[in-house]
Amino acid sequence: MKTFSDLGISPKLVKGLTELGIINPTEIQEQAIPVLLEKPTDFVGQAQTGTGKTAAYGLPMLELINASKNHVQALVLCPTRELAMQVSKQLFKFTKYSDKIFSETVYGGAQIDKQIKALQRPTHIIVATPGRLVDLMKKKVVDLTNVKTVVLDEADEMLSMGFKKDLDTILSALPATKNRWLFSATLPEGIRQIINSHLSSNAIKIKVSGKNVVNKKIEHKYILVEDADKLTTLLQYLKFKGKERGIVFCKTKNTTKTLAKQLIAKNISADAIHGDLLQKERDKVMRAFKNESLRILVATDLTARGIDVEDLAFVVHYELPSQDEFYTHRSGRTARAGKEGMSLAIVNSKELKQLRFFEKTLGISFSQIRQK
Repeated sequence: MKTFSDLGISPKLVKGLTELGIINPTEIQEQAIPVLLEKPTDFVGQAQTGTGKTAAYGLPMLELINASKNHVQALVLCPTRELAMQVSKQLFKFTKYSDKIFSETVYGGAQIDKQIKALQRPTHIIVATPGRLVDLMKKKVVDLTNVKTVVLDEADEMLSMGFKKDLDTILSALPATKNRWLFSATLPEGIRQIINSHLSSNAIKIKVSGKNVVNKKIEHKYILVEDADKLTTLLQYLKFKGKERGIVFCKTKNTTKTLAKQLIAKNISADAIHGDLLQKERDKVMRAFKNESLRILVATDLTARGIDVEDLAFVVHYELPSQDEFYTHRSGRTARAGKEGMSLAIVNSKELKQLRFFEKTLGISFSQIRQK
C-alpha cells in the first residue's frame, strides 16, 4: 500500500497528516496527487463526497505555494459556507509542521467589511463561496492577478445551487492560472460546459469507482422495524450509546423538525438543521453541537454538507437516502481522522431493497442488529 511520501508529498506535510491519523492515501488521492504535482495542468476528478478530495487537491496546492510571497496564489471555490470553513480548517491542520501558509475564508451571510479587512492581511489561499467572491471582485478589494491554482470543489453542487454565472465570471477573470482543478461527484451538462469553456482540451480526467469510496473504518448495521416503531427503536439505541454523540439523518425538513421535537420531549439534548433556518439560527445550532452542549443533531442531506465535527461515534439513518452518494456522505460524518465509527440504518421491510442496492454499489456489507 502506498504512502503520501511515495506520492511526492514533503516530509513536513506528511508529519502533519500522520498526527491526524491519515496514513494511507485513498484512491482519488493516490491517482490525483502525483498528476497535480508533476507539472501545471488542468484536471477533472470525478469522485463521490467523502472520498478524501480535500487532501487530493489540498496537498498538491500547498506544495505549490511560495510562503515567502505575501499574495494570493490559490483559490478554492465551494458550494456552501460550511464546506468552505471545513476546507480551510483541514488546510490549516495539514500545515502544522510546514512553512506558515495563510488562508482566508469568505462566504455570504457574514459581514463583508470584516472579510475585506481580513483579506488585507498576508493571504496565500482564499477559500470562497462563488457569490461572495464575485461581490468582493466587484468592490475591487481582492487581488487575483497572481492566482496560479484554482479549485472547484463539489462543482456539481455549486451548479445545482445556481452558481454557474458566478463561476463563469470568476474563471474568466483568472487569465494567469496555470492549474484549473475541478472535482465533482457527477458531470452533468452544465459542468461539461464549464470544462469546455474554462479548462484546456487536454485536461487530465480521472474517475474513481463508487465501490471504493466508503471509509473502511465505518461499521454498517441495520435494525428492521415497522414504521410505527422507528422512534422507539431510535430512543433505545440512543440510550444504549450513553453520552456518545452523533447525527440522525432524515430525507425531509418536516421529518427533521418533528423528530428533533420528539427527541427533546424525551429529554435528549438535540436540535435540528434544515432549509427553513436562517443562517444565524443554523450557526447557533452548529455552535452548540460543536461545543458539545448538544448531543444529537438531526439533519437533512443538503444542510449537513460540509459539517466537520470531531469525535462523532455514530450516524443514524432514520430515513434512508435515495442515492448511494448521500449514504457515503452521511456515513462519512463519523470515523473521522482515522477513528472508527458506526452507521446505523433503521429500516422497514420495503427499505431493505435499498440497503442491498447500497451494498452492491458501494462494496459494503450491512449486519443486522436483532432486537430482543
